[in-house]
Amino acid sequence: MQQLRRFITYSPPPPTSTAATLHCRFVVRSQPHTTTNNNNKNKNNHLYHNHALIQQSTTNTNNTNTPKTPTPTPTTTTTIEEEQQNIVLTDTERETILDKVESGEDLVTLEDIEDAFTRIRPLLPPTPLLVSQSLSAELFKNYETNHKQSIQPLLYLKYENKHLTGSFKERGAINKMTLLSPEERKRGVVCCSAGNHAQAVAYHAMRLGVSATICMPETTPLAKVQGTKRFGAHVVLSGEGVDDAYAVATQIAQQENRVFVHPFNDTAVIAGQGTLGLELMEQNPYLDTVICPIGGGGLIAGLAVALKTMNPRIKVYGVEATNMPSAYLSRRNKYLTSVPFNPTIADGIAVRALGDKTYDLIDKYVDDVVTVSENEIAHSVLTLLEREKTLSEGAGSAGLAALLFRKLPHLHHQSSKNPQNRRICVVLSGGNIDISILREIIDRGLVTSGRLARMRVTVPDVPGQLASVLSIFHEMRCNIREVEHERNFRDIPLGFTTLCVTVSTKGFDHIEQIQETLISRGYKYEMSS
Repeated sequence: MQQLRRFITYSPPPPTSTAATLHCRFVVRSQPHTTTNNNNKNKNNHLYHNHALIQQSTTNTNNTNTPKTPTPTPTTTTTIEEEQQNIVLTDTERETILDKVESGEDLVTLEDIEDAFTRIRPLLPPTPLLVSQSLSAELFKNYETNHKQSIQPLLYLKYENKHLTGSFKERGAINKMTLLSPEERKRGVVCCSAGNHAQAVAYHAMRLGVSATICMPETTPLAKVQGTKRFGAHVVLSGEGVDDAYAVATQIAQQENRVFVHPFNDTAVIAGQGTLGLELMEQNPYLDTVICPIGGGGLIAGLAVALKTMNPRIKVYGVEATNMPSAYLSRRNKYLTSVPFNPTIADGIAVRALGDKTYDLIDKYVDDVVTVSENEIAHSVLTLLEREKTLSEGAGSAGLAALLFRKLPHLHHQSSKNPQNRRICVVLSGGNIDISILREIIDRGLVTSGRLARMRVTVPDVPGQLASVLSIFHEMRCNIREVEHERNFRDIPLGFTTLCVTVSTKGFDHIEQIQETLISRGYKYEMSS
C-alpha cells in the first residue's frame, strides 16, 4: 500500500535578511518499509539524502530555481467516530511499524518520527511558537552588536501547555494508541504517570472506546488526578513517585491482561514525542538552540533525534530538577544512574532513572544536561505568569529557569562573529499545576526575585520594642505580611526576644536599604532563607 512521505528542508536567509524559506515536498512511497538489509541501507540513504537537502538549500532564497512551498491541505473538523476511523491502522501498516521497532536498528529514527507525525497531525493541532520580546531583551542585554549585520538573539517559547490535556504527552499517547490491534483495545490499557501522561492516555483511550486504568503517585497534584478521572479512567494512587506507580501498573497489566503504555521508555511514545521537533522546524527552521525539560527522557530523546538528524549543528540541552538529577548524573557517570526520590515542585519530571531506550538516545544526541533548584523553578513559574501571561507547571518551567539563572552561560555571552545561539527555543512542556500549591510557588518566586523577605531582629523583651521595629519597616515603605515572636526555641539571651518579620519589598536594593537602616538604629538581625 502507498504511504505519504514528507521531507522538510530549509534555506538560511542571506546575511541582510531574516526571512525564512521552508520547503516541504511530498512523495509517495509505493511499498511499505521492511526490515531487510537492503531496505535498511535505503533507510540510511533516505536520512543522508535529508542531510544533503539541508546543506544544498544554503543558496540565496532569491534564486528563481528555488521550488515553491506547496500549499498545505486545510484541516477539517471531524467527529470522534471519524477520528477513530482515521487513526486505526491496517494490519499491514501495523506490522510494518512493529517490525521496524523490533528490527535491531536505531531505536527511533527520523523516519519513525515522520510516520508518527503523519498519523497524529490530523488529530492534534500545532501549539504556538512565539517570540518573547521582553525576556529576549532581559536575557541577552549584554550581547555584542558591533557588527552591522549581527542579529540580536531572540527567545522563542513553545507552548506545549496549550494541548487539550495541558502537556506534550498527547503526542506519544496518540502514536502509541494507533499501534493497538482490535484485540488489544478490547483488553484495555494501563499506565503509570505523575499526571500528564495519565491524562493523555485517558483522553485518547476515551476517544477510542478503550478501557483505561491509570496508576499515579499519591503526591500527584489534585488537578492532574481530577483531570484524569474526567476522561473516564480508573485511577489508582500508590507510592511516592512514578517508580512506585510503575510497579503497581505492571502488576495490574499482568493480573488483568491489559496493555501497558509506558510513559517514556517506549519507541512508539518516543517517536510521538519527537514530532515536536518536526513541528518546530516547520514553524521556525532557523532555531539553533532548543532547551527542554527531562524526566524519563521520552520528549527530549525524540526531539533530539528529529532535530539533530535534520540539522546536526543545532544544540539541544536538557534541564531537570536538582532534587531528582538522574539524567545529569547518568551523563556525568557515563552509565544509567538511579537517584532516590525527593519531593519537588517539578513533579512532572520527578523520575528516579531514565529508561534504557531514552538514555541511549540522550547520550548520543543531547549536547548537555543541567539542573535547577526549587526556588529557581518557582521564579520561572512566576516570570511566565507575569511576563507571558501563561501558567506553566514546575516541570514545564525548568527550561526557562536554566536561562534565567545562567546555567548555560555561553548562551548569554555571544559574539557577533558567532552565528550560533541567535534563535533559542524553550519548551514549556506542560501547564497542569495544583492551584493549592500555586501560592507557595509564587511566594518562592517572590523570594528569589527579592520581592519577599523575612528578617529576624533581636530586641530587648520590653514594651515598645515591637512598635519601634515595625516603625522602621513603615519608614522604608514595606508591606508587613507576618510577625512572630521567638523566645524559647533559639539561642537567645535571657531578657531578649526575636521578632520574625516577613515583608513585601521592591527588590534586592530595597532589602539592602532596610538592612542598613536596622544597623544604623542599633538592631542586630539575620536574614531567613
